[in-house]
Amino acid sequence: MHITLETDYAIRIVDCLARHEGTRMSAQSISERVCVTLRFSLKILRKLMMNGIVKSYKGAQGGYEINRPLDQISLNDIVETIEGPYLLNRCLKDEHVCTRTPDKQCPYHYLFEHISDMVRTQLQEVKLSNIIGDD
Repeated sequence: MHITLETDYAIRIVDCLARHEGTRMSAQSISERVCVTLRFSLKILRKLMMNGIVKSYKGAQGGYEINRPLDQISLNDIVETIEGPYLLNRCLKDEHVCTRTPDKQCPYHYLFEHISDMVRTQLQEVKLSNIIGDD
């Protein structure tokens, strides 16, 4: 089980902006610093903006910057912005129908749900302020 490359890049982009908190950065500058193509960076930045993690400014003095205090942004916020809620197994999705036990739910469903909740909780506890402050 691993996070997607897009989520990995989103974490790098947010980290870059957090390390330059209070400074507007161009998408080009961000993409160069985190070694992600400009096109992919723009796609990720758009998602981060829609979730209120990043703020954008238009015009000649435009750019991107962190939109919330670093202690109010968790790794879970970034992961869920890109991937949606963390689910250990597809059986946790609402639209999934378990084929293992047609008359009742698979006994692993509750175990997978519990593990997913634990992972989300751990990701929620890791705030950007803790990571940036460690340098």
